[in-house]
Amino acid sequence: MTTSQLVQEIKKKKSFLCIGLDVDLNKIPEHLLKEEDPIFEFNKAIVDATHHLCVAYKPNTAFYEAYGLKGWSALEKTINYINKNYPELFTIADAKRGDIGNTSTMYAKAFFEDLAFDSVTVAPYMGKDSVEPFLTFKDKHTILLALTSNQGAFDFQTKNAEGKELYKQVLETSKTWNNAQNLMYVVGATKAEFLADIRQIIPDSFLLVPGVGAQGGNLQDVCKYGMNDSVGLLINSSRGIIYASKETDFAKAAASKASELQVEMAQILG
Repeated sequence: MTTSQLVQEIKKKKSFLCIGLDVDLNKIPEHLLKEEDPIFEFNKAIVDATHHLCVAYKPNTAFYEAYGLKGWSALEKTINYINKNYPELFTIADAKRGDIGNTSTMYAKAFFEDLAFDSVTVAPYMGKDSVEPFLTFKDKHTILLALTSNQGAFDFQTKNAEGKELYKQVLETSKTWNNAQNLMYVVGATKAEFLADIRQIIPDSFLLVPGVGAQGGNLQDVCKYGMNDSVGLLINSSRGIIYASKETDFAKAAASKASELQVEMAQILG
């Protein structure tokens, strides 16, 4: 999917909501555990109930890898279902990969070609040659971890090095890489006060913003400091939506929570 197609979908739905599909078998409704593939059945129900309210889905691969072959199969079935039934939706493999040379190329092939995701999250710590292999794929996006929402982000990302915070150096350096136009960036909603500075460096790029909802991020603040002329934001909510209920009405409850955010977003967009 191209960036312009994503922008069109945002305008059409008056939504820039991304729903995280982070499935924990201990948290899903008990009746689904009787199914042959409870993870996929849970995801399918959530997607069918919420697809009209969001523009993106983001499975965190750890929640699938933890269940071995069955989990990976559920991830494959989930992405295939979304791509077949709702091809207008932007898909994000939240895999946080990053390694040099051929290894990054293989990671990219796994998510872009085999699983056909539109994008994948990548850690920038190993530098240019760990990220550029992802950027060579046409109409695919690499979402670079820039300033994350966790407390540990302050351990390194905001440290001052040679007169400038590390996350700012990451942003500026990434702009020089080949096919940098295919970059997006992760900026945590709990770091909303940093967004004005971030937009000075990357005014036009899309930002994936986790942390709204369960982690305490504020949508209004994120939009105030982070929105650009093309909206330029994908606001992710995971637990706050998908675990709204553990009963048989879980999908309906998820849609209700997603609708609350979509309505707020529509008001912001005007």
